[in-house]
Amino acid sequence: MGLLKVGVPQPWEKSKKNLTYVRQAGVRQFLSQYKKVKDLEGDELLWGDEIEYGIFHVNKDQKEIRLSLRAKEVMELLKDKEESHQHHVEGCNWVPEYGAWMIESTPRRPYSGYAIDLLRVERNMRLRRRRLLTALKEDEIAPTVATFPLLGALGDDGTVPSTKVGGPRTMSEYIGDEIINPHPRFGTLTENIRSRRGEKVNIRVPLFRDVNTPEYKDYPPSTGVDGCCGSDSLQVWKYGKGDISMETYGRDFVIVGCSDSSKDDMFNDRDGLVTLKKWLVDVQREGCRGLYYRSAPNVIVPDADWPRNGDVVVGSEIPDIPGWIRLQNGYYLPIASEDGKVTFLKQVSTSVHSSNTEKRTLGSTTPMFRPRMEVIGTQEVGNGVALASLLEEKLTLGPSALSESGSMMLSGRNDKVQAKKENVRPAIHMDAMAFGMGCCCLQITFQAKDMDESRFMYDQLAVVAPIMMALTASTPILKGRIADTDCRWGVISESVDDRTPAERGRISEIYEQEELAGKGKRRIYKSRYDCISTYIYQGLHQNGDVMENRVLNMYNDIPVPIDEESYKLLREVGVDPALSQHIAHLFIRDPLVIFDGAVEELDDETQTEHFESIQSTNWQSVRWKPPPPRNDPNDPHIGWRTEFRSMEIQLTDFENAAFTVFIVLLTRTILTFDLNLYIPISRVDANMQRAHSRNAAAKGKFFFRRHMAPLEEGDDGYGVTYTSMFARVASSADLSGIPASSSDEVDHNGVSQQRRKAPVAPGSDEENSYEEMTMKEIMTGKSDYFPGLIPLVRAYLDYINCDDVAHKKITKYLDFIEQRATGALITPATWMRKFVRSHPSYKGDSVVNHEIAYDLMMACKDIGEGVRHEKELLGDFYIDPISTAGAYDVKLEGRKVKNDDLFQLLRRYTHRQSFSCKTKSSSEGSKNSSYHEAM
Repeated sequence: MGLLKVGVPQPWEKSKKNLTYVRQAGVRQFLSQYKKVKDLEGDELLWGDEIEYGIFHVNKDQKEIRLSLRAKEVMELLKDKEESHQHHVEGCNWVPEYGAWMIESTPRRPYSGYAIDLLRVERNMRLRRRRLLTALKEDEIAPTVATFPLLGALGDDGTVPSTKVGGPRTMSEYIGDEIINPHPRFGTLTENIRSRRGEKVNIRVPLFRDVNTPEYKDYPPSTGVDGCCGSDSLQVWKYGKGDISMETYGRDFVIVGCSDSSKDDMFNDRDGLVTLKKWLVDVQREGCRGLYYRSAPNVIVPDADWPRNGDVVVGSEIPDIPGWIRLQNGYYLPIASEDGKVTFLKQVSTSVHSSNTEKRTLGSTTPMFRPRMEVIGTQEVGNGVALASLLEEKLTLGPSALSESGSMMLSGRNDKVQAKKENVRPAIHMDAMAFGMGCCCLQITFQAKDMDESRFMYDQLAVVAPIMMALTASTPILKGRIADTDCRWGVISESVDDRTPAERGRISEIYEQEELAGKGKRRIYKSRYDCISTYIYQGLHQNGDVMENRVLNMYNDIPVPIDEESYKLLREVGVDPALSQHIAHLFIRDPLVIFDGAVEELDDETQTEHFESIQSTNWQSVRWKPPPPRNDPNDPHIGWRTEFRSMEIQLTDFENAAFTVFIVLLTRTILTFDLNLYIPISRVDANMQRAHSRNAAAKGKFFFRRHMAPLEEGDDGYGVTYTSMFARVASSADLSGIPASSSDEVDHNGVSQQRRKAPVAPGSDEENSYEEMTMKEIMTGKSDYFPGLIPLVRAYLDYINCDDVAHKKITKYLDFIEQRATGALITPATWMRKFVRSHPSYKGDSVVNHEIAYDLMMACKDIGEGVRHEKELLGDFYIDPISTAGAYDVKLEGRKVKNDDLFQLLRRYTHRQSFSCKTKSSSEGSKNSSYHEAM
């Protein structure tokens, strides 16, 4: 749950006067630490997982289930036991979580970069479950489920001990303050998010429509098609963008969209301001071929790969500096010359793509597809034809042009389409942070070799995050109702959304608050908990003996608000544009918890507490973690890390281990095979929304990169085309004669030139570099050009000559994931929804009552403990039963036992046959002895 500190947190009104200092100090602290560790390299792979548990109280006689608020007591008991079992190599670590019923666990010792340690994962997860069971009472259970199904549905009777609804922290209509962990940070977070926002959080999730769901009684009859809008397309919940629908329809409804084409995710809730625009580079001066990038207005960056005439760049105008735009790669460009006589940039429609032919010859082996022909109005556009007709003065970009993903659309003609796509659905309403942060999940953190590798893996895992969330979906029930979504992410996103109305785009409610970041009026497009907004790997490109900075302009295609002062400071001290943008983007947020005596008292040269107060409350799909300070020789060495945060918790340790091991192996496969997963951030956002859809793993489609490996240039008779190395393998082509290329060259760190330049694909039209794929295609392959992630991982295992014991177990994990991806096995979310709908007491009304919730959680418990097997969920993968036996080592004691205790122990065996026989034999022996003595 982030940074936990012992102290007295300041109330919001008091902390406001310290917000500016903490933000500025946070950047200083980052820079101080960055300078010390930026050249740190050579670290080995160390990694670990985090699993969160919820503890529930069960009444078996009444078949009722409630939250058990004993997490603190249970955690302290578990920690005490761990202390007394330090001798054991394998152990567990227990830490607090947001809810007073929740506990987080990790392995006590990190896993290493050896294949044999992959076998530790499931073993350690089972050990954690076993040890947790020892600390529970007979009327408590702790299944690994994402949510408590009745949270907020039981009023004052939802917990043991009981708690009253409401309180000054949450002001909730559904839950009470006392269900929050008593650590001061958690309650303060809750209250300050609400205070900064200016109102309670507003969570609205589409309600599942069943035959008797009362909220749908006035809706047209269902078509019987299990999809959206009378089709097989998936319903898409546009979480975090509901202000307009809230104002129009109230809190009990939400607007949804459909995923029947790649364009449909572009419709949003018409949330107002537009800042992202496309600009054609067209320098009208003889001899000028383009523009140099600027690191700041009027500060030229001569070593960057600058945009040429004909390129189209994406950026936004700077309100306080007229005549300049800030690009989404972090650089700046002037719109015209200083005297205004020469135009450099012309605003164009977003349908325009680069027509620069010169740049196509620059050294990228990524596919350079011919631009598609597009029709705008009556004019055909392609390869730069009729670009003049597409200039801003001929086409109006209105407020509705900005898509929810950051893309833009032409206004006017889309209005009718927008109205047609507007689908109002009944919603499950929730109003407190606990509904989101009360969710449990599975997270993994990796230590990288160096900063460069950690940033590269950050980008690659960001693309994978929505895919893995859909594949692990396990959250179909919220507040006692069946949801029409399968995942927790959007619920958490809305539960911690502290943006002011102005920051959310409510133009009518813009007013300045001097103490807040951006004065509380800067447009911020996402909640603190959401997908990443920018890639951070700063690739390099070989040009003779010079390694030039590269940028990710074509992939960073959504608005990335930044704190300009922070960005300027970061660039001045030499932090590259990509990383400067990332850090400056984090610092558009305010710190949410400030402790008394820990503001100006902190030393910015040796401490990073202010940096972490911002970093730890930017809960993104992937988190990049710099090494913490080492102020003492005994402090442990911790390197550059990347945290993967999107996966849902699974019911069994086998499933959790399978997905954990898969992600670890995928990172190694990407690095070893120099794979490139980049797609535009806007498509990553679209994937995240699609991943929430009901049964998305089986029925959904996701944007994914077509060619993950270097391509070979060829000729299809019409111009340049490209062939994938995977296609050559699939066609059984002779590969022996292929000469070594520059992509085989590596630097002193073992990093190839291919990886250095792959992110950017300079000179290419990347529009067709990705496509929609099913989960089966992403995981197992498509046609001859996309081998699939699982086959690539299998190939990696062969490459490293994985030992037979580890290979056998890993193969089992991969087989399971493949069956889940192909639909042969269903997700936990699908299984839970089916369980509820087939329950004898279910009335077809989308309501999950006490009895259903009890039976469901008991079934989840039994599945996790290996005493119940569900074929649809696990297939032929059986779980060995788990009990408290063997949870801890038994020490061979040598201390003298008290006589009373000894007598009690001996009485247990007085009726055993062996004891009785010995006693009888001894008695007869005594008699015989007496007889012989008498003789």
